[in-house]
Amino acid sequence: MSTGLDLFATLHGIVEQAVGSLPHARRGSLLIRDGDRLVHRASVGLDGVLASSPQVLVDAGPASAISMLESPDSARVAAAADWYRAHLPGASALHLVPAGAVVVLTPVRVHEQTIGVLAVEQPDGQAPSGERWARLVSLADSAGAALERRELYNDKAQTAQEVRVLEAVLNAVATRTSPHELVEMISKGIKSVQLRPQWGSVHLVLLSDAPRGGSSSRGAATDREIRIYHLPRRPSVAYWHNIRDGALVAGRSLGIHVDVRTASTSAGGDVAQRDFLDEGIDRRVDGIVVSPMNPQILEPAIRRATAAGIPVVTVDTPPVDDSSATAYIGTDNVAAGRLAGELMARLLPHGGKIGAQAFSIGSVNSMERIAGFRAAVSGTSLDVQPPTEDLYSLAEGLRLSREAVEAGIAGAFGVSAANGPFWGMAARALGREGKLKIVAFDLLNDTITMLREGTIHAAIVQREHDMGYRAVQLLHDMALDGVEATLAGLPARAVAGRASTLRFMDTGVDVVTLERTPWSLALSDYLALDATRKATRRRRRLIQAGRPIELLVSGLNAGDEGFREERAPLDAESLVGRVLSTAGAIIVDTRSSELHDAPDVVEARARGVHTLVGVPLLAGGTAFGALVLESERRAACSLEELAVIERVADTMGVAIENAELVHRITERTHELERANRQQESLLDTIRELSSPVVPIARSILVMPLVGAMDAQRSGRFIESMLRDITERQARVVLVDVTGMAAVDAASAEHLVRAARAARLLGAEVVLVGITPAAARLMVEQGVDLGSVVTRSTLELGFTYALSKTGGQITYRATSAPW
Repeated sequence: MSTGLDLFATLHGIVEQAVGSLPHARRGSLLIRDGDRLVHRASVGLDGVLASSPQVLVDAGPASAISMLESPDSARVAAAADWYRAHLPGASALHLVPAGAVVVLTPVRVHEQTIGVLAVEQPDGQAPSGERWARLVSLADSAGAALERRELYNDKAQTAQEVRVLEAVLNAVATRTSPHELVEMISKGIKSVQLRPQWGSVHLVLLSDAPRGGSSSRGAATDREIRIYHLPRRPSVAYWHNIRDGALVAGRSLGIHVDVRTASTSAGGDVAQRDFLDEGIDRRVDGIVVSPMNPQILEPAIRRATAAGIPVVTVDTPPVDDSSATAYIGTDNVAAGRLAGELMARLLPHGGKIGAQAFSIGSVNSMERIAGFRAAVSGTSLDVQPPTEDLYSLAEGLRLSREAVEAGIAGAFGVSAANGPFWGMAARALGREGKLKIVAFDLLNDTITMLREGTIHAAIVQREHDMGYRAVQLLHDMALDGVEATLAGLPARAVAGRASTLRFMDTGVDVVTLERTPWSLALSDYLALDATRKATRRRRRLIQAGRPIELLVSGLNAGDEGFREERAPLDAESLVGRVLSTAGAIIVDTRSSELHDAPDVVEARARGVHTLVGVPLLAGGTAFGALVLESERRAACSLEELAVIERVADTMGVAIENAELVHRITERTHELERANRQQESLLDTIRELSSPVVPIARSILVMPLVGAMDAQRSGRFIESMLRDITERQARVVLVDVTGMAAVDAASAEHLVRAARAARLLGAEVVLVGITPAAARLMVEQGVDLGSVVTRSTLELGFTYALSKTGGQITYRATSAPW
């Protein structure tokens, strides 16, 4: 019975039944159209006519061979030797085929179209009739139904993934995604949306002086420069980005500040994480969320945080045993590993050797998943080989995977995120797609692609966005309600069979396959569900603290290793130059196009690229950049597939434009803030200089005023004057208002208040320097200075001050210098 879990096994079973339905038949195969070619999807007994074991997908010649099968009403036969020569490359032992044997050809049809052929060798050379022919037709119909069902689920997954990619691009604006993250997101996203072409690379090209908003300079290529963003060929690890995004969404919903710091998974990342925590402790943050890269190295910092009264929650990876961390939020890895083992047992009911690969077999997550996997297959005929580790190295992961596949394993368990795609790449390279049973962990874009094509059979998907969200929410509750009250309802995590003080929140997993099965969600359903979960969290508004709360979130990232930005002059005759000048998409066959001699086409052809696609990024009808896609396949991009890429490019263009707008606004805001700070500093200096206190004689001070006297300045003026009266034991303060813009009623009131305050300390304020215009204004406004003494000039005021302090002015004649 077909459950949708393993298309290869379903088709293989159909071929086995077809061979068994004809007397004396020993060989059979199922050939399906793939573009303009046929490929073998399943085969039985062909080892006898091949020099080596048959591969799962072997090129079977041009698809025109099935044109004679357009009518499903009667069987067709072909001489077996001739059929094998045409459709079974490597058939080196044709002398073993019985003389006169024929191959019975039964068309496989979907939507009234012949998409393939079920071919069964009949040694006696007779075409079947009656019940036998009806049986073959029924089996061919079953194959068509299985393929149609798979295609329907594939189409649904493509649509859901396209929406997911577009949402991710738009969300990149809000999270201020770095250029390399944005390019990687688009590159991997397009590859996961478009299954068949299997793009080798996707580059982003931007004009360094990109025109904006319908500039009239569109298409001008002279003396212009482009920036080209190249990506390494490695599986993207969006897992950590999802944790970060979940934490930020929770922070916005709760109205608290979440400071996200990420350490690279490369060497030194564990030390960087420890430094992040130390910095947070020094800042006295209210709580810390951390995905420990190395729990042992991180534990001393966790203990320091706890001692300082800062609760620490770990996500994704549990801390060390007896840790001072408050809680662990993440996956029950033993239970998740058990689910993976149960799926493998269903995929391989007859047993076989199983390979397992992890990032690090010493990590707690890996050990627990492998333990759960082994427990699930215990008592079956599955033999789990000693696990290997790639230590985050693409080259090492591919080498280890290939060696294990070549050694003849029947199944593979990808313990960590990228390990599933590593197994898939090895299966592709060795022609064992579908035949090697792969259960992966997490849902990278590469995993999505391999699920859709049947290379990976199932994925255990963690809910990492939920981890980040719940961790921030938990620490927020601790800050409000206290640690003990918040943790009261959480169970303790079991460590080595015993309970610990560490509280545990299990975020659960989803089991995902391309088709819906009794044990799993269909990929399309999961993608829609995941989008709904995230959208619900983004819209949710939680009870806010009512006071400032700051949390530190320390996560991981895959780093920028291998990411390269290149600058080059724009060549108007290149593919990119044509795309920018025409603002239109171009598909190029590198060997037969009119752009055969274009410089970037020549370079691509030298790398083995057959198909180049350039799609413009538009703003107001102006092309400011381009996506450039490369494939080693001929005719790799149809007009329908180009439409998908253009939709992604249109959204990407909006995202980049908005991201640059946000960047420009942010930069301008920072410039204004810097200018405001400089202005404030300058005003402070002016205020200090505009009302200095100058002692000019014993017990006499002069305070010149420049500018306007408002309430704020009045307070500083009075404070400064009283301080100097006390320090210098002054008896008279001459307030010189010559430099004031206007002495109106409001200014006069501030001056009278200053005089009253001075009088309380035994000093007298004398206003000097009142101009005729100021005097007229004061009279017109009815200003009453009360008992405050005034003098028209500073000299007269000084004379008055001397009379009050018992001093006098002495004039001495000086002798002439000659």
